[in-house]
Amino acid sequence: MNKLVLITGATSGIGLGCARKFAENGDRLILTGRNEQRLAEICQELSDKGTKVMTLTFDVRDREAAKKCINNLPTEWRAIDVLVNNAGLALGLEPEYEGSLEDWETMIDTNIKGLLTMTRLVVPGMVDRNHGHIINIGSVAGDAAYAGGNVYCATKAAVKALSDGLRIDVANTAIRVTNLKPGLVETNFSNVRFHGDTERAAKLYTGIKPLTGEDIADVAVYAANAPEHVQIAEVLILATHQASGSVIVRK
Repeated sequence: MNKLVLITGATSGIGLGCARKFAENGDRLILTGRNEQRLAEICQELSDKGTKVMTLTFDVRDREAAKKCINNLPTEWRAIDVLVNNAGLALGLEPEYEGSLEDWETMIDTNIKGLLTMTRLVVPGMVDRNHGHIINIGSVAGDAAYAGGNVYCATKAAVKALSDGLRIDVANTAIRVTNLKPGLVETNFSNVRFHGDTERAAKLYTGIKPLTGEDIADVAVYAANAPEHVQIAEVLILATHQASGSVIVRK
């Protein structure tokens, strides 16, 4: 059965990969992001292939903007089957005692508070309908800290705890909760982390074939389409030559 899927941070990387993969699956999409022009381009790309798409331009850090967009969805777009909490970022790779307070605030507000805002706005409807699936994009960084990762790792550890907590909270319903934990994925993630230093970002992927946004999207679509009695609770997805968040063999 075709689903209505809401994906946050859908303009690039894993979010864009999810948009394309769920579209291939025949699902309707609500795509959110901060870049209105990019959302329009993706909407056009997918609409040309027959996918029904709605776009919402807001930053998940802006609770009132998110609330306004979700609460004013047209009736036919309100029964969201799958929420993909993808919007997130890393900023900086400094020791914790040298980190930027502004970077920390942005990561916490996006990766934790933004996820909570979207969960709070969308999941009550799922509970009322006794149907739905929340897919949170966590990280291998949430399993153990790595050098310079400190606050980012903490936010992704929070995603795991929030996923586990929500799964407990909805265990008496037919709602499923999945935490996907990617390792090294080649997107604009590192460009953002290093504040646009593309040369430094490129070095992160030297000597190893990293994952792609589409690789993670494949797992998301699989989880969303598992039989109703099957809950894919957590999946760690690594490149072949990556063993953990800090162990990467480069050749």
